[in-house]
Formats: sequence, structure tokens, C-alpha cells
Amino acid sequence: MREQAALAAIPESLRTLPRDEIALKPYNLVGVRALRQLMTTAASPVTANVEVPAAFDTPSLSELVDQIAADGHGLVMLMGKGGVGKTTQAAAVAAELARRGLPVHLTTSDPAAHLTETLCGTLDNLAVSRIDPRAETERYRQHVMDTKETGLDAQGRAMLEEDLRSPCTGEIAVFQAFSRVIREAGRKFVVMDTAPTGHTLLLLDATGAYHPEMTRQMGKSGMHFTTPMMQLQDPKRTKVLLVTLAETTPVLEAANLQSDLRRAGIEPWAWFINNSVAAAHPRSPLLRQRAAHERREIDAVAFGHARRFAIVPLLREEPVGVERLLELAGGGERVAASLPN
Repeated sequence: MREQAALAAIPESLRTLPRDEIALKPYNLVGVRALRQLMTTAASPVTANVEVPAAFDTPSLSELVDQIAADGHGLVMLMGKGGVGKTTQAAAVAAELARRGLPVHLTTSDPAAHLTETLCGTLDNLAVSRIDPRAETERYRQHVMDTKETGLDAQGRAMLEEDLRSPCTGEIAVFQAFSRVIREAGRKFVVMDTAPTGHTLLLLDATGAYHPEMTRQMGKSGMHFTTPMMQLQDPKRTKVLLVTLAETTPVLEAANLQSDLRRAGIEPWAWFINNSVAAAHPRSPLLRQRAAHERREIDAVAFGHARRFAIVPLLREEPVGVERLLELAGGGERVAASLPN
């Protein structure tokens, strides 16, 4: 149903272009043998009697939201590779927290994120924003020019403008915006849909580089202080949620991201395994075989990587709109009914 809706929504300007359709395979496309089968037109053999677990003995997404809500406020950061569903999960968590009457700021540092389209509505107690690198860089440049150009001659102003065209300027601007968002988490929930892994690690690198300098300066004053890195490292203030799929590459990349975070002193709080076919309890032979292939990756998360995790089923319809997001995060029966035969 979701694929049919997407195909039906193709813009007219694209409908005239050549198009190939590649059938869904009953296995993950990992390894030379599997990749060789990708472009074949012959139907893949499907085993009809694949055993799929009736239920998973794991917390639901709603149970993890219960634990997050108990803190009353804090920073919740969703991280992972592109395309695993971070935006949807961030919107679902934020919407459910807001539904409970808690003040929530949902924001994103991902240039490709579409939070407003995912929410497709408004909710009391929920504010939505985006850290736009271009806008933040321009704001930072203007602030520097306004505060430092006084008294500069033409040559000095030209040198300052040249300096502000450095790529470092953009990194500083985005880091400052990130720091402002972090500070809000002391009085409300801030749910952040982060950029894909590489961009997020660059932002964390900037945060880590800023920490020793601030520590050196503030340490001399004897004042109590908390740097952004200290907040990210404090599990009472920050919960990092790693979003992945029950597939080889996304799980591997999430595990590598977890290792990078741990080297920075940041311990991920939970994993979300998104769009799980197995958790949707399919009945068709092809989907049951795909579900069986998920089991290895789910076990890798459960027994090798995560301290706590939730499995989010693949749904019949896209979880777009406040109502569906609330059902997703709250364990609603209608949405969780999932897949057709």
C-alpha cells in the first residue's frame, strides 16, 4: 500500500521518464551472490513455512517514552545513518511527550529532514524548529561584523570579511545554534533529529574542541559551569537514541557510531530498530522469509550492542500526521496492526 501510494504520487514531470521496477527480494542484498540476483527477472525462491516469532519480549516504543517522560525534561538526540527513520521517530517521541502535557522543542540539524511534513499538524506544548546552517552562518557573520567593524578602516574590514568566509565560520555558527538548543533542555524536553552520522560526528568534534577551552577559561574564575560536551556526557541530562533497521549495513553503521560516541564519553541510552517486518507479524511467504532474515540483526542489537531497545514494526501506511505519530509512540493498536497479507 505504501509503495502503491508513492508510485501514484509521482509528479507528472517524472512520469514520462524511463522507469525500471525491481522486485522486492526475500533476503538482504549483502554479499556477491545476493547482489548478482538484484537485476534478474526470475522470481526468487520463497520458502512458505518459515518460522517467525509470534512476539518479541522487548519494550515497546511507548514503554521507552514512559522512561524518558519520567525525567520531566532533558535532551533526547536521535542518531543514525540516513534513511533509517530518525525524523519519524523523533517526531513520534516529541508528539507523545507533548501529548502528556510536557513542554517540548522538536528540532533538527539535518538539512534533508522534513519535520513539518512528518507532523503535518500542530500540537499543544510542541514547538518545531530547524538549525539551518546557511541562516545560522549569516546570522553569526552579521553579529561579528556589527560588533567588530567599529573603528576598522577599509583594509581591516576587508580582512574581517575574508576571515568570515572561512569554512570554520559555518562550523562555529552551527555549533552555537546547537549550544543554544542544549541549554533549553534544562527546563523542557528538547528532541533533536540529527543529521546523518558523518555530519553529526563533525558537530560533536566541534563540541569536544570547545570543551577544554571553556574549561580552561571558566576554571580560573572558580564559577560552576557546564559545557555542551559535559551535558552530552551526562546520562541524567541527555539520552542518545540510535535508530537503525534490521539489516546488516544499518546495524553495522549504528554499532560503529556507538563506538565513536563511547570514545567521546557519550553512552547511547537505547536503540530503535525501525520498520521491522518481523514485528509486523506478516502472513505472506515472501515477507515471512524477510522477517526470518531480520532475526540475526535483531539478536545482534539485543545481545551485542544495546543496553535497552525497542522494535518498531513496518506499518501499512506512512506514519505521517500527529494522530498516527501518537499511535506509533503510544502503542496504538490500529497503526500497529501493520502489514497486509
